[in-house]
Amino acid sequence: MPAPSDNWGRWGEGDQVGTLNLLGPSEVLAGLAAARDGRVLSLALPIKGATSGGAAAAVPHVRGRPLPQHYMAIDGADYAAGTRPVGAGLRVADDAVVVSPHGTTTHMDALCHMWAGERLYNGHPADRVRSYGAGRLGIEHAAARGVVARGVLFDVAAHRGVDHLGPLDRIGAAELAAIADSQGSSLRPGDAAVVRTGWPRVWDPRDPGRYQGAQPGLAADAGRWLAARDPSLVAADNAAVQGLDGDGRSTEDLDDDVHLTLLWRHGVHLAEMLWLEDLSSAVAARGRPDFLFIALPLPVQGGTGSPVNPVAVL
Repeated sequence: MPAPSDNWGRWGEGDQVGTLNLLGPSEVLAGLAAARDGRVLSLALPIKGATSGGAAAAVPHVRGRPLPQHYMAIDGADYAAGTRPVGAGLRVADDAVVVSPHGTTTHMDALCHMWAGERLYNGHPADRVRSYGAGRLGIEHAAARGVVARGVLFDVAAHRGVDHLGPLDRIGAAELAAIADSQGSSLRPGDAAVVRTGWPRVWDPRDPGRYQGAQPGLAADAGRWLAARDPSLVAADNAAVQGLDGDGRSTEDLDDDVHLTLLWRHGVHLAEMLWLEDLSSAVAARGRPDFLFIALPLPVQGGTGSPVNPVAVL
């Protein structure tokens, strides 16, 4: 089986979770040990949607993806509409939510989300990804394992002394290495690497084009630098982990595309569109960049991704 990276076949030809295999008991315990204060921070953007109104447009999202839809399947006025009697004063409400995770909310990419040629990660046949779902590498496999790991924040915006990076800024391997050296916290196998650009701060619903055009992110050599350190997951607060051009697309060729380097060649799951502003402040005040990172995707059978509410436990 021709393999574009050493991680194809590393955990057997049937492997469907990639570097999540690195999260053994010792790595999970190392993550638990990174929590010292017991403070919990959500790293997710809110999901706002409606069948009418502009609530969904108030949250960062990329162009061309359907906005989340949230409406009440049963609201308080409908409590007596059913066939069963309801006690006096009792009210019932229920929700219906439709979310396209990629580009509209904080989410985790499955290993079937992107590939080149006729093979998915680890040589699985690409023709198993169909309109009814992915028969290989769906997000349900990551959900069965979960991500409970030591997280390490690479606060690039803070390192540069800015609120957020510029749209054409790229983060290279040398800068990631410099940040690791400056904070005295190396990335260990199984860790979750969390990269802050500050880009969600530029979102303005009156001018969505600023967020939806070019975005800062990882350069090609940064993707390779991370992959060489065996992270269980790479997470970022921009829309694609890597940088995007003015059309909202990657400019790298297949050899340099960060998604292909991490997801396809090395089996590293990605989490995107995180909210890292509160974590940035907490880490600066704490003086330590590591923490317990937890992300549990929904077990969507055959899903190419899932909304996720990552949390940092300090």
